[in-house]
Amino acid sequence: MKYISLFSGIESASAAWEPLGWNPVCFAEIEPFPRAVLAHRFPNVPLHDDMRQVDWHQYRDQADVVVAGAPCQAFSVAGARQSLDDDRGNLTLATLEALNAIRPEFFLFENVPGILSTKDNAFGCFLAGLVGAGAPLQPPGRCRWTDAGLVSGPDRRVAWRILDAQHFGVPQRRRRVFVVGCPRTGADPAEILFEKNKRGVHFTAIRKEKKKITFDSVEDFKKSGRKIITINAREDPIFIYDKSLPIGKMDMGHAFIDFSSSHPKARRLTPTECERLQGFSDGWTQVPYRNKPAADGPRYKALGNAMAVPLIRWLGERIGAQYER
Repeated sequence: MKYISLFSGIESASAAWEPLGWNPVCFAEIEPFPRAVLAHRFPNVPLHDDMRQVDWHQYRDQADVVVAGAPCQAFSVAGARQSLDDDRGNLTLATLEALNAIRPEFFLFENVPGILSTKDNAFGCFLAGLVGAGAPLQPPGRCRWTDAGLVSGPDRRVAWRILDAQHFGVPQRRRRVFVVGCPRTGADPAEILFEKNKRGVHFTAIRKEKKKITFDSVEDFKKSGRKIITINAREDPIFIYDKSLPIGKMDMGHAFIDFSSSHPKARRLTPTECERLQGFSDGWTQVPYRNKPAADGPRYKALGNAMAVPLIRWLGERIGAQYER
């Protein structure tokens, strides 16, 4: 299968789909450091800059899949949730223009759950553009879209669902909305995004792994008997024995805590550990940048913006299964 990646970042999609035998047609990424990673890892793949400046008609019918991990800051709390009033939020609508020009059989989109509850109904606008509706779709009976659903229109059928990376083998909680769209006469997106029970009925609950990977509190972790834990320095509690650990409140990354001694110690994760946390191979972001080895800062940022590789591989396998039918 062939795919086009928009807002490519450091290419979680390629890391996930290369083992499946898929081939990239082109990438589009505007940020300097991720572009350096792409140029180093994929020197023979055309790399576009600002996706809004590309005539995507040149790629019409050349890709089976278009994947887009559009910037999430406009829909996240950290980004002040300016939604479509933010230029980054409007990139979701620019994605629709590229999609309609390329006309793939499958479309995969990822963003933060905050996109489901914006005051301007950004998700309803996005869904309307996908299915070909004449006006923004409205959430059923309330101001927030549900965590999973299906809509259809004259152009496409679309399914969406919140998935958490921890259920796909990586040791972090990372909830994201995934949208799958297919032409009206094409594959059924529900067959890709939802699973079926023994009666053949679709459902949206992922079965958690037998060994729990993440924990809701330090006390929960201590009961597990493990000696090492990774936390998000912004979201998870950083208090042990009623004392805060020495991690700055503005730390944007994850922290590693060692419980093997009587006095737990905390430190920031290394870039390599962050690569593993997202499912990349070691050194994926260790590339030449501005005529010297890449510094840690750009690597942390790029990895923080990436998608979890095992989750994207799971979606790719399900897309591939529908493609073969």
